Amino acid sequence: MAPRPVDAHTFWRDPALPFLEARQVADGRAVCYGLHSHSTFSIGAVTYGRSSYRNGRHRHDVVAGAVVLMNPEDAHACNPLRSVPWSYRMLYLDMAWLAEMQQAADFIPYAAALSTDPDLYESLNRLVDVLFDAEVEVFAKECAASAFFGDLDTRLDRIEAQLAMATPHLDRAADFITEHCTRRLRLTEIADVSGLSPSYLVRAFRARHGMTPHAYQLNRRIQFGQSELRRGRPIVDVALSAGFADQAHFQRVFKQHVAATPRQYARLTPLARP
Repeated sequence: MAPRPVDAHTFWRDPALPFLEARQVADGRAVCYGLHSHSTFSIGAVTYGRSSYRNGRHRHDVVAGAVVLMNPEDAHACNPLRSVPWSYRMLYLDMAWLAEMQQAADFIPYAAALSTDPDLYESLNRLVDVLFDAEVEVFAKECAASAFFGDLDTRLDRIEAQLAMATPHLDRAADFITEHCTRRLRLTEIADVSGLSPSYLVRAFRARHGMTPHAYQLNRRIQFGQSELRRGRPIVDVALSAGFADQAHFQRVFKQHVAATPRQYARLTPLARP
């Protein structure tokens, strides 16, 4: 069982750097948001567990390693997934200062709302570490923030360009997983079909679909299971047909995805007519 994080909220501010504020939340289960917005630009890293991220009309399940971005006045919310532990770190930036970093007259909104690029994630965490370190001088903190945000456009453009180039490969991977979702798959097998290396496939697939290839397969298995339950098949048969080792595993994953047990779902679903 995963360890439960300590419930703690920590804020960082410095009058010498009024354009920047940081926050760390060690247990996000204690913090629930309604849909809201900020007058600042916000960027954060999910450092533990999973949560639900909504930005405008788009919803994502985000996990540790994800970076979320919210432009000023973007309606958004990040909340726990059925009491699953999660923690995160956030930065809030003044638009005028950020426009300087963009070398623009006015702040230019970022197109990306979510990234799973590991380099961006690590760089953001290094910056937050520097800001919270009481031994680091203000000048060093200002330099670290300027370096990170001065390069943010380039980082995001590079990520988007890489994803655009990889899209046909990722589509082949997703189609292959969907077609063979009920059988045991290996990452190398999917990588061979896609034409990408296993390590790059996982990173790029997650950036495009918001989940790893394995999570994508589980999601497809549950969709298959829902379809079979609507036909009236017994739960144990559906579990095995969907590729799960036993009914208990199927029930556990099904409830995580559907927020109901297979029995509840089957009972409330009219049988499909032949």
